[in-house]
Amino acid sequence: MSEQPDPRDSAVEAAERRAAEQKAARARIEQQHTWVDLQVRRAMERGEFDNLRGAGKPIEGLGEAHDPDWWVKRLVEREQITVLPPALQLRKDDAALDAHLDTLVSEREARAFVEDFNARVIRARYTPVDGPPLITMPRDVDTTIEAWRERRAARRRTTPAPPEPERRHRWWRRRRT
Repeated sequence: MSEQPDPRDSAVEAAERRAAEQKAARARIEQQHTWVDLQVRRAMERGEFDNLRGAGKPIEGLGEAHDPDWWVKRLVEREQITVLPPALQLRKDDAALDAHLDTLVSEREARAFVEDFNARVIRARYTPVDGPPLITMPRDVDTTIEAWRERRAARRRTTPAPPEPERRHRWWRRRRT
C-alpha cells in the first residue's frame, strides 16, 4: 500500500518556507538600506551636498499639520496671484478701464472691451453675493467711446507726427546723364 502524505507535514513545510522568505526579504531590505547609506556617505565625502540652496535653514512646514492645498497656496504666494471677490475685481477693472482703452487702437476693439465689461457687471449682478456688495455700474458704451475718441485725438495733437520718409529713387528709374 502506498502511504498518503500527511497534510500536517505540508503545512509545516509551507510555514517554514514562508518564514525563510520573510527572513530573506528582511535581509534584502537591510542590505538595500546599507547600500543607500553607503551611497549617501560617498556623496558627502565627495562634497556633493556642500553649498546647496537652503543649507542651514529649517525645512518649511515640517512641524505643521498636513494641508492638502499646500501647493496651491505656495503657487499663489510665489506668483503673487491675487484672487479678489467679483465685486472688488469689477471695481478694480472699472478704475483701470480708461487706461486700458487708451492702449487699444481701433474703435471696434474699444467698443468690444466696454461691452465685455458691461456683460461681466450684469452677470455679477445676477449671481449670489459673494463678498462685498457690487456697487459698480455698467458703463454707457457710446459715452465711453466718445471720451476714448477725445483722449485719442488729444494724444495725436500733442504727439508730433513722424517725419515723412525720404522717397528713394530706384536704380532703374534714374536717368543717365
